[in-house]
Amino acid sequence: MIKIKTILFCILGATILNSCKTSQPLNNKEALDYSVAQVRRSAESLTQADSIPRNIPDGQKTWKKVGPLDWTSGFWPGVLWYAYEYTGDSFYKQQAEKFTAPIAIIAKIKAQDHDIGFQIYCSFGNGLRLTSYPEYKKILLAAADTLATLYNPKVGTILSWPSQVSKFKHSTIMDNMMNLELLFWAAKNGGSQKLYDIAVSHATQSLKHLVRPDGSTYHVASFDPETGAYIKSITHQGYADESMWARGQTWGIYGFSIAYRETGKEEFLNTAIKISDRFIEKLPKDGIPYWDFDDPAIPNAPKDASAAAIAACGLLELSDLVKTEALNEKYKNAAIALIRKLSTDEYLAKDKNLAILLHSTGHKPKGTEIDVPIIYADYYYLEALLKIKKLEEKSK
Repeated sequence: MIKIKTILFCILGATILNSCKTSQPLNNKEALDYSVAQVRRSAESLTQADSIPRNIPDGQKTWKKVGPLDWTSGFWPGVLWYAYEYTGDSFYKQQAEKFTAPIAIIAKIKAQDHDIGFQIYCSFGNGLRLTSYPEYKKILLAAADTLATLYNPKVGTILSWPSQVSKFKHSTIMDNMMNLELLFWAAKNGGSQKLYDIAVSHATQSLKHLVRPDGSTYHVASFDPETGAYIKSITHQGYADESMWARGQTWGIYGFSIAYRETGKEEFLNTAIKISDRFIEKLPKDGIPYWDFDDPAIPNAPKDASAAAIAACGLLELSDLVKTEALNEKYKNAAIALIRKLSTDEYLAKDKNLAILLHSTGHKPKGTEIDVPIIYADYYYLEALLKIKKLEEKSK
């Protein structure tokens, strides 16, 4: 059985490699130049620092905006920081500082959401990395402590959706794996060791209750907050409880890769590999996932470009962590194949609107953000392009 699986993975890797050789190669510089030009167009259209891009509704050209407390608030300033990182242009730095500043409120108030990592680490985290502003570090450390207040030691995880405990009790969602990076960072940069312990516990429980034996993932695990007892695993944004929601799968790829990078715990690496292999195996012929791999409406179901961009970042992260050259090549090439496809006219917004990418799906069951540009797709696409740029520079 092991030999058969090995052969299948080799065939899959060869298929990806052949695809790389026969299809149009990725022009990473061209994709980056296009992306930062779109970012500039967006930035020039925005005036209020506390009015932050989230999506572009169908038929519109400009961004629908949200406030600093929205779970997506950190992605636009993160996009601006990435644009500054690539160009060195002070325009992007000034804009990044402007849109980062209002989000600091999250570190100063009671936890409103579990997505403090997305909100703060994508904005202030990138800002600190590129500027070393000491005030940014203070905000990051305070935000990590705020996120930790949602931890339930009986359950062993951070509470997701604290505003909806009457409906969901103590829920833990796959998305929350991405918020652990803030805790890992804080524990290494002056924060309490308890932050590291919380992150490890959360990842361990997520592995146990959100990852299926075949490598597909659940969206939500529900627990009794009083006893810590596990109740069930379900979906909220996927097609069905037992289906494979694309973006959740990619949060898992990236989140468990980060967890392994920060801890060295083999179970997290093995989980990242298992989730990644399942994702790659299930991709449709054109290489971009539908919003849920098990939607019976496929091929007439909407795609999710954001899931592809997140997966690319996660696979590139994983490629740096695996222990053989063959696996490194496999995950790196799979990531580049995703970005190559996203960098085509089918997915680039160009003059259609102010976004970088088209065709993301936010919450299909709720009927919101379906087949539209969404800011986190642009964020992870830019991140992946910058990761690939570093790979290209290394190979010279």
